[in-house]
Amino acid sequence: MTNAAYRDHLGRPIVAVTGMGVVTSLGQGLAENWAALTGGVSGIHGITRFPVDGLNTRISGTVDFIDVPVENPVERSYAYARETTDEALAQAGLSGEFGGPLFLAAPPIEPDWRDRFALADRAPASQRPGDAYDRFLAVLREHPSQALHEAWAFGSISERLSDRYGTRGLPVTLSTACASGATAIQLGVEAIRQGRTDRALTVGTDGSVTAEALIRFALLSALSTQNDPPTKASKPFSKDRDGFVIAEGAATLVLESLESAIARGAKVLGILKGCGEKADHFHRTRSSPDGGPAIATIRAALEDAGIEESGIGYINAHGTSTPENDKMEYLSMSTVFGDKLANIPVSSNKSMIGHTLTAAGAVEAVFSIQTMLTGTLPPTINYTNPDPTIQLDVVPDVKRDKQVSAVLSNSFGFGGQNASLVMTAEPA
Repeated sequence: MTNAAYRDHLGRPIVAVTGMGVVTSLGQGLAENWAALTGGVSGIHGITRFPVDGLNTRISGTVDFIDVPVENPVERSYAYARETTDEALAQAGLSGEFGGPLFLAAPPIEPDWRDRFALADRAPASQRPGDAYDRFLAVLREHPSQALHEAWAFGSISERLSDRYGTRGLPVTLSTACASGATAIQLGVEAIRQGRTDRALTVGTDGSVTAEALIRFALLSALSTQNDPPTKASKPFSKDRDGFVIAEGAATLVLESLESAIARGAKVLGILKGCGEKADHFHRTRSSPDGGPAIATIRAALEDAGIEESGIGYINAHGTSTPENDKMEYLSMSTVFGDKLANIPVSSNKSMIGHTLTAAGAVEAVFSIQTMLTGTLPPTINYTNPDPTIQLDVVPDVKRDKQVSAVLSNSFGFGGQNASLVMTAEPA
């Protein structure tokens, strides 16, 4: 290949994906997840991690099969990221020191209240302020330790991953709400395009389903209360949708310059062709109902990729199953794609895995690339009562065989933090 073949339409290094790993409520590993996802299986279930008596929402997509202290969201988030990174590096054929930067999307989580009270009780009575959280901070200042840091500081997740895999430079931990996983990927793409590295490790992880998290989202009226049966609760783009189902998961993508990947004989799984991001200041949690920032995000991703609207063969929707977000996303897609949208399949993985929050953009990027690799479109399940105001081909209930060469994946987060990715198949 000539040097020009390794450059995109703007003369930047083409960014390839050479390794992927994923964990969701459907299972551990890409093969297990893909079989369940394309089979229309739901991973949503009743919560057993903590008492739910008296709560309006009693379901989630927790990951309960990886051996980790269930009461510690930092440890869960680290464990999920570790498992997916092991898988991604193995698929990429990389071992030893990774040698590139790490970009981690992790939830800005706090210690569980039980942990805070337990630690606060260790403080001498003379050093105990009245508030439990103040006591917690006082003990941390008085008795700092690596164990406490790792167990309670979410920023320690990236440090531990960096130590384990030998990444280069200061590991970056970021949080842009539900767009975080896609933002981590964008940072990896930009680092390679700018010539700062030949490879980057991009991870999105979230193990933050706790009683506190559930109650906070419930107070925002964001969660589904259709508890029975749990598997039917997440129903994106349906008329009777009433909220998202909180979930956990993680995904890792190994990004490399196409030139570097081919030089070392790596298998190229797909290309990160374009990234777009826009934010708005409409509300602390709500996205702008006119869809303006989301529209701009999709257009920015297409422009960055150098692809016309007609070039997109499938859209992996954000598709949360909340009344407002689904309506806004449809408005943004219909504005950008116009009449072409009727011929573009659009499905939501969240109908089966729930909303993995910080990890969602990375998890759905993995599934988007897998869609192109296998020629299989995952369905949107629970689509029995279509919303007549949302005219989409949602690949209802059953997977579809269709070879596509370009996918758009949307991540529209709380507070109008939006990111879209355009991925394409390996170039000839």
